[in-house]
This record gives sequence, structure tokens and C-alpha cells, in this order.
Amino acid sequence: MPKMKKPEFKHASVMLVDDNEIDNFINQKMIEGCHFAERVYVHTSSKSALEFYLNLVRAEGIPPELFPSVIFLDINMPIMDGFQFLDEFEKIPLKYRENTRVVMLTTSINPIDIESSKKNKHVKGFLNKPLTKEHLDSL
Repeated sequence: MPKMKKPEFKHASVMLVDDNEIDNFINQKMIEGCHFAERVYVHTSSKSALEFYLNLVRAEGIPPELFPSVIFLDINMPIMDGFQFLDEFEKIPLKYRENTRVVMLTTSINPIDIESSKKNKHVKGFLNKPLTKEHLDSL
């Protein structure tokens, strides 16, 4: 029996940060189905996502591929919204975040949110939910 070829992934690890579990489920399935990333870290709050990232930073000898290369970040979340997450993310030493791009993934059509996203140096894209194959191909 011929050996199955392991799928090629665009990214080793990505992170979804959204308080809506259904959106996370749909977006995770899209990422997996398109072989966009080998690992998908899913967080339902900015605080838990930030804590996870900081734990990677604190752990000695973590291979770089375990750090998410893309963070899909919702804007409107309780306790800590997407922009507050970005403010805290900025405090992480550059060597741990320089290879991580942030893509705002939101239902927001607020021009202020779009403008704020464009002004943030970590934000490399602004997409409306849900993720599509076309969105992933464009990244």
C-alpha cells in the first residue's frame, strides 16, 4: 500500500482569539481543511491567549515553530478587547514576537476599528468573519 504523503502547511502554528466558540470552531476547521497551519491554538479570551504566549516566552528552549506565526484576533471581546491585547503584545520582547503577524478577524465594520488596525505595526490584515479559503490564500 503506498504511503500517504504528509500535507504541506503554510504555517507551523497559528492562533485564533475570539470569544465566540462557534466562530472559533468554524475558523479552525477552515484553517485545518486548507492545510494553512499544522497547529491551531484556540483561545476564547485575549487574556488566555496572552498568557499562553507569555508561557511560551518564559519556557526555555521552545522551538520557534511553536510560536504562532499568525494570530487571528477578534476586536470586540469582553474584559480585554483586541486592541488591548495588541497593547500588551507590544510589551513582549521583540525577539519573541517579530515573526508573528496579527490579522484582525472581526464582524466590525466600524471605520475607527479599521483605521486603528491600519495604524498598528503588528496588524498585517483586516478580515471580516468567517475565514474563507480566499482569505487564507491572500495571507
